[in-house]
Amino acid sequence: MTEKYWEVPHNQLALQIEKLSKIYNDKVNNIALDDISLNVPVGSIFGLLGPNGAGKSTLINIISGAVIKTSGKVCIWGLDIDKYRKQSKLAVGVVPQELNIDAFFTPKETLNLHSGMFNVPKNNWRTDELLKLMDLTDKAEIYSRKLSGGMRRRLLVAKAMVHSPPIIILDEPTAGVDVELRQKLWTYFKKLNELGVTIILTTHYLEEAEFLCDHIAIINKGKIIANETKKSLLSKSSQKVIFITLTNDRITEKDKNCLKNIGNVKILKNKVEIYFDPKHTSMNKIIETIYKTDLKILDLSTKNVRLEEVFVNLIKDN
Repeated sequence: MTEKYWEVPHNQLALQIEKLSKIYNDKVNNIALDDISLNVPVGSIFGLLGPNGAGKSTLINIISGAVIKTSGKVCIWGLDIDKYRKQSKLAVGVVPQELNIDAFFTPKETLNLHSGMFNVPKNNWRTDELLKLMDLTDKAEIYSRKLSGGMRRRLLVAKAMVHSPPIIILDEPTAGVDVELRQKLWTYFKKLNELGVTIILTTHYLEEAEFLCDHIAIINKGKIIANETKKSLLSKSSQKVIFITLTNDRITEKDKNCLKNIGNVKILKNKVEIYFDPKHTSMNKIIETIYKTDLKILDLSTKNVRLEEVFVNLIKDN
């Protein structure tokens, strides 16, 4: 999809950021971004994670051209935004969190309108192609106000693609949708990436980032505190997790104290999670400890630690 219009940069980087800072000069200098550097490889799904107020929105707005940086260098698809401001903005499509779609336009009219706004020649309009890609062909002539939430999300993605950008920014793309719809949207994002589109994803659903992303950067208080492949990031934790499902939700203090000999314990009704370090706690000890309790176990399983735990620990340490 992207090769037709955009030649891949020689350094194979979709986005290159060096020593980027942004200071908002209000009553006190508010440092939104503090000397950050990161690279986004061409063809990747790159997760940009962080708590509220960490600087993610400022970074996205600088990349999309909505905010002027204070200092540093940003190259989008090999184009320095200071030298090639217009061209670099055309290399990015942004899918906002808000469903900002005109209710009285059909999907086809919406895509045609935005193609014209981006000055795409009429014979290069990709309206039908994008509607098909997002499974909206049969809704092409229906007013947008009659579309479901999931269809509107897909229309936003199609709208961001009308000028064939090689990079798409998905800003909280599944916020407020149910689990089934979220997983369906993941399928469409994967499909886009397979077609050659580089995706930058911001999300508070860490399960989403863990499923979709191959590279992840974590930003906190305007600084990058982690920037590596997902596999490398997950390997930072030596912990494993035991998931126990009980036949009831009655857990005595004695049993809780007993389980704490294994590791950190989280209890929610009849669900128990125990985080432990296999280097220091053997499976034999775990089985012996659980056997000493009066717990009525329905199911037990172990897994490696999830991205959520790595994220929380990194934020806590920084």
